[in-house]
Amino acid sequence: MPRRSVVVAGSVLGLASVAGCSVPAPRRPNPAADPAPGLTISSSRRARLMQILAHPDDDLYFMNPDTQRALDAGTPLVCVYLTAGEADGVNKAPGKAEPAPDKGAYSSARHQGLRQAYATLIGLPRFTGWQKSVVQLHGGHRAELNSLTNGVRRVELIFLNTAMHSRRGKLGLPTLWEDRGLSLRTVVADDSPLRRPGAYTYDGLIDVLVALLEEYRPTVVHTLDPDPDIQHSTDAVRRKDSEQRGYSDHADHTATASFAWAAMIRWVGRSAARGEGVPGFVVTAFRGYYNRHWPKNLPHDVLTEKAAHLVPYGGDADWECGNPGGCGDYNVGGDRPLTNKKGWVRATHHRYPGPRTVVATEPDGRLAAYGVLGLRAVRWRETAPGNGVWGPPDDLGGGPLAPVLGGAALADGRRLLFGLRFAALAGHGSDNRREIVLLEQRFPGGPFLAWRGLGNPEPDQDRGRRIGVPVAVNAPDGRVHLFVRNADMGVVTRVRDRAGRWGVWHDLGGAAVQDGLTPVVDSGGLVHLYGAGRDAVHHWAQETAAGEVHARPPIAGVPVPGDGPAALPAPDGSVELFYRPAAKARLTTVRGGTAVDMIGFDGYGPVTAAAAARGQVLLGRTSRGLVQLRTDTGLSVRTGGPVALDGPTLHLADSDSDDVRDGRPTVVGLGPDALPWLWRP
Repeated sequence: MPRRSVVVAGSVLGLASVAGCSVPAPRRPNPAADPAPGLTISSSRRARLMQILAHPDDDLYFMNPDTQRALDAGTPLVCVYLTAGEADGVNKAPGKAEPAPDKGAYSSARHQGLRQAYATLIGLPRFTGWQKSVVQLHGGHRAELNSLTNGVRRVELIFLNTAMHSRRGKLGLPTLWEDRGLSLRTVVADDSPLRRPGAYTYDGLIDVLVALLEEYRPTVVHTLDPDPDIQHSTDAVRRKDSEQRGYSDHADHTATASFAWAAMIRWVGRSAARGEGVPGFVVTAFRGYYNRHWPKNLPHDVLTEKAAHLVPYGGDADWECGNPGGCGDYNVGGDRPLTNKKGWVRATHHRYPGPRTVVATEPDGRLAAYGVLGLRAVRWRETAPGNGVWGPPDDLGGGPLAPVLGGAALADGRRLLFGLRFAALAGHGSDNRREIVLLEQRFPGGPFLAWRGLGNPEPDQDRGRRIGVPVAVNAPDGRVHLFVRNADMGVVTRVRDRAGRWGVWHDLGGAAVQDGLTPVVDSGGLVHLYGAGRDAVHHWAQETAAGEVHARPPIAGVPVPGDGPAALPAPDGSVELFYRPAAKARLTTVRGGTAVDMIGFDGYGPVTAAAAARGQVLLGRTSRGLVQLRTDTGLSVRTGGPVALDGPTLHLADSDSDDVRDGRPTVVGLGPDALPWLWRP
């Protein structure tokens, strides 16, 4: 492979307002926090997935099976590993004497484990030879590049190899994130074509990541959790699991995700400032050590497949792989990912769960899909009613936003969109703030008002980083109830009255739940909210239509959910829930406190439910990750078209369209090319 030079110049500039756009320019002057809408989106149909990771194996533990589904669909993959993964340099094989510490050898062994794992992931023998080279990066930095191709499947591994500890013994990346003056050295792995160490500063690392984004132009970016939950584990558990004090993740994961988000924000800003348009990409952030603290959500078949790819990564000291540094990370070899108490491999949780798009039927009968592209809100619309052909995205601004929007429809047909915004993101003691923001439509199908900040229910910046994605529901009395998971893992609400005035944030109390809350209005007009707890489904509801939402007793005596439940109002005034119990493929329905298994809808992950004239409609995934839909007429599985990213949307038309008359639901999702697809089975 020829040596490449990856260089990005320029600085982050303000984003200018564009006349004639559908959203007016914001009143606040800070362009990074509230950019003007109306920019061009530079979309591409060349799908590519980039993963930005702290350690070798973060992708295998925390991002699969999502990564595997993309590779199976032929999506090219590039992985960028920020640390060398050298730890203390001890690669301990079970049943053998502990070796002397050797950080270069251990880093090399983990790289070899990745090569073995990704060879099997793209259908090749684990000891297949890779092409190794040195790549020139922005600012004179250099890195090792490994590449392997099998037909349409291609994987590239880029090792920046920063040291996991600074010279003062502190963790390297977290210290680099906080200290602008630090120069963090790199580690040279044994058997690497790169023989000289280097060093990274705070801005140097961000600029290298920006340059790699510019070079590869991914349409999907996978990264880790920038704002892990507050979690007070015992000291013994924390040290054994390498959790940072007070939070449910490794500090390297948090710093890597922070660098990744800072780089993506800088990429968008520089691209727009140069007049090149906003790069069209979507993001998925994955929980890390969080998996230990919550019910596991992968059923046996999916877990077995995921764990199988950690076997070649862990390797074996008796293998003859040709790498003198070692043949894998022996510390996690064999069946230890499945037998250890950490249980990281047994779940895959998204930091920002929920459907990727908010879908609505326009007054003229066309479908509109709202989502986040290039960290900004966008709207796609059908070019003609019912034709299933999407026009180009309209930029609605509002970024940088988390990947999932919340939505609600007012009684007059106007749309409300809610987002979680990275209002400020910087290290070295600077602000690191999140806020809930609102975009309100002027009239049905028309333009929007300016973005409005709804604040953060947490007064402290550190706690404010832990909030979840907003969800909302319109009550029959005209009020809109907005719900957000807070830093205590409980629920807070803010209510919009019929005149459009928002009340204050109010803590609803109740037990801890996962993000991915589900609001619903029952047949009597009462608002309910459900969340997946550690031991039960938790419930909040109104007692009267004019009253406030309060915590109710948890729904006990039913299986523990692995993800947030779906909910539908029942004719008798109750609410029926749908979810997969922890580690189970079978779908469970709960009504009146009684749980029943549903036959013929096995799979994994969250489900979505909607009520149609002819009965319930359920949307979910098969064990192979295919989208499946269950209606009164039977089961349909989507086998063609782009592979579905997490969170497709189930939509039942809300106007007098053909879909309403014939009862056909519509499923809208995003593919690995970051473009929407539509399925009407």
